[in-house]
Amino acid sequence: MKILHRYVLKEHVGPLTFAISALTSMLLLNYVAKRFGELAGKGLPWAVIGEFVGLTIPFIFAMTLPMAVLISTLYAFSRLAADNEITALKSSGVGLRRVMMPVVLAASVITLGMIVFNDQVMPRANHRLAVLHRDIAQKKPTFALREQVINELSPGKFYLRAGHIDKNSNRMREITIYDFGDVGRRRTIHADSGNMAMSSDQSDLLMTLYDGTLQDVPFSDPMQLQRLFFKVDLVRVRGVGNQFKESQAGTYKGEREMTVCEMERTRSEAQSNYTVAQAEFADRLQEAREAKVALGREVRETNLDPPAEWSFSGAYCALLGTLAGARGDSGKAATARTGVAPSAGSSSGVASGGINATADDGGPPKAKRAFPGRASASAGAPDPTSAVAAQSRAMLPAQIEGPRIRMTEAARVMNLYSVEIHKKFALAVACMVFVVLGAPIALRFPRGGVGLTIGVSLGVFGLYYVALIGGQSLGSRGIVPPALAMWGANILFGGAGLLLLSKLGTESATSRGGDAREMTDAFRSWLAKHLVRVGIPLERHRSTP
Repeated sequence: MKILHRYVLKEHVGPLTFAISALTSMLLLNYVAKRFGELAGKGLPWAVIGEFVGLTIPFIFAMTLPMAVLISTLYAFSRLAADNEITALKSSGVGLRRVMMPVVLAASVITLGMIVFNDQVMPRANHRLAVLHRDIAQKKPTFALREQVINELSPGKFYLRAGHIDKNSNRMREITIYDFGDVGRRRTIHADSGNMAMSSDQSDLLMTLYDGTLQDVPFSDPMQLQRLFFKVDLVRVRGVGNQFKESQAGTYKGEREMTVCEMERTRSEAQSNYTVAQAEFADRLQEAREAKVALGREVRETNLDPPAEWSFSGAYCALLGTLAGARGDSGKAATARTGVAPSAGSSSGVASGGINATADDGGPPKAKRAFPGRASASAGAPDPTSAVAAQSRAMLPAQIEGPRIRMTEAARVMNLYSVEIHKKFALAVACMVFVVLGAPIALRFPRGGVGLTIGVSLGVFGLYYVALIGGQSLGSRGIVPPALAMWGANILFGGAGLLLLSKLGTESATSRGGDAREMTDAFRSWLAKHLVRVGIPLERHRSTP
């Protein structure tokens, strides 16, 4: 590595480290503050609290690293230009693209590292954090009681409803208790207020109720009612428990708790289900048209085309399996994706679902299912006037609705997991995009300083995440293809960065100029030029002497 390359990279290390530390700390404090009510007052071990905080860091780090890269790029290149070091390098015959080369290569390494981090580290941390959330919720379950809701304290035996619950003092008001613990009678307790506490062995819930009534109705004689008035009443709910038990693993995983290969396998299974439902829907729809059954507009306008998808996750999973050299987690996921959940048109997978695959003139196999109640041509068509035929026609709308709903659900799952797959890669590539965008901005306005760094970073990252969140919503609903929805922000900002890089020769050569005022004037001049082109002149008001 040349001295120049080391020097340029060294200028980025300090701002990058500071930006990562500051942004991650702020978001971490914000997240912990929101979850403080779930942790406080439960007597959790410090190791559990530390694990909770530690497992929160990965998904925050994945969000803050691209922004930290943008901040460090803006600050480092702005300082180099403001101190005339860029001018000195140009006078020595060193081009700006050569200065940017080590930063681009470093951003490439960070991007590859973030792909592995987002795929392998973050999903496992998210899954462990979700399991830990459930374990903490079981510790002192009284803290999980909700107001104005019937809470189940003992399954099938004891229910409690409170109008107000003070989680700091464990005091309740407007209490109603439904006790079904005695098989011979049903008991209902109403109280004005009360307190909650745990027994000395931390296994039972003790409630002290004030100013209320107890209604007792035996099942043997429902007409008999016994009502008691009390000033103070003690109620004990046995077996509630208060011991923190840390689970080692959980069975269910959400989309953000899966690796790319696990999500690709789930998406492929949904695609296979879509193919089966699509064949059944088309078959039933054709039968309804032949029988001239009136169908709703929603059914008639149903789109039979599967959701559009472009993804390289299959090649990525195959690469992981090759690098592993054995059937590990990634290899199993890749194998399952290609063998267990075949794509549409695969004869082996479709046949296993009850579909007979037939090929026409050597073309791809076509799925066709034989459904009960539909007579074949060789057997002879049923008599249209018969009661059986009339009943069959009446059942067709319901038989069409079933596969249509399955198609809709399968399409939703396909879009959801496709969006999450592309999101993992798009966030990693954002590090490269922000280097390409930040460097020319900093070189064009060298005297922007910290103000330029903070302002541009907040503006760019705010727009980027608005585009990312909006694209995620549109992609999940199938309005926009998932690939375009997640990569649109990168394409937009990357294209702007490449355009600015092509004009690197127009940046300020000295420390005079190139500040925020020049940025405003440049934008005003650009806006006036383009408004004139469309016939809207921008008036320039000059003060008269």
